[in-house]
Amino acid sequence: MSTVDATELKPFKPALAMPRSLPAVLTAIVLLVMWEGCIHIFSVPAYILPTPSAVAARFYQDLSSGLIIPHFWLTLLEVVLGFLIATVVGIGLGTAVGLIPAFDRTIYPILLAFQTVPKVAIAPLLIIWFGYGMHSKAIMAALIAFFPILVNVIAGLKTTDARRVLLMKALRASPLQIYMKVRLPSMLPYLFAGLEVGIVFSLIGAIVGEFVGASVGLGSLIIQRQAVVDVAGVFSVLVYLSLMGLVMSLAVKLVADRMTFWSRSQDIASA
Repeated sequence: MSTVDATELKPFKPALAMPRSLPAVLTAIVLLVMWEGCIHIFSVPAYILPTPSAVAARFYQDLSSGLIIPHFWLTLLEVVLGFLIATVVGIGLGTAVGLIPAFDRTIYPILLAFQTVPKVAIAPLLIIWFGYGMHSKAIMAALIAFFPILVNVIAGLKTTDARRVLLMKALRASPLQIYMKVRLPSMLPYLFAGLEVGIVFSLIGAIVGEFVGASVGLGSLIIQRQAVVDVAGVFSVLVYLSLMGLVMSLAVKLVADRMTFWSRSQDIASA
């Protein structure tokens, strides 16, 4: 009787398997239809709540006229720059706090105290210190995105298997080798969880900075359209912001899937 290797067995996939995104897409379509219908049934004025069709028309108008492009690219640059700053500082300080007890006792409580300060209250100070340009918005984005990255790096380092560290020390590995071969792989799933949150927070931070003081950017465009009660125009900008955040979040997730594939394999094996 022939035997079959377990590695040759493949999970059964039905030919008409439903895409994972289909339920979300269908739900969104239903909600938009309900929104459109309620506006017409209850005769809601456009200056209070526009219809999805009016928002779609304004979305296309902004894109075809090119009006939205300079605002979009500036906000995107602020978000990416702030996210990169938060990532570098968060990994650096998180590693120091996670590996050096003195930093854990002295620096981490200060960082926790700083985190309790509302970042919106700091935005006017950043405008005074760094001006109305891109730098103040990028720093604001970095301040909001920094803490989730920091906390996840610390958590990842503290969950490293101590037996693996002892084995590396027994093999006379240097601290850098221990970090690269043991601590970093253990920390990566936590790090990318923090990055997925941080990229969204950096978008929020950039918009908050533009609300406080800016003449260009999607946040500034929202303020300008709100001043003239252009509600459909405000919703159009919100759609652009949503698409920006969604694409950046998916990009981080794709990188995470490639760099932490072994983590999912371990989860499947232990299930």
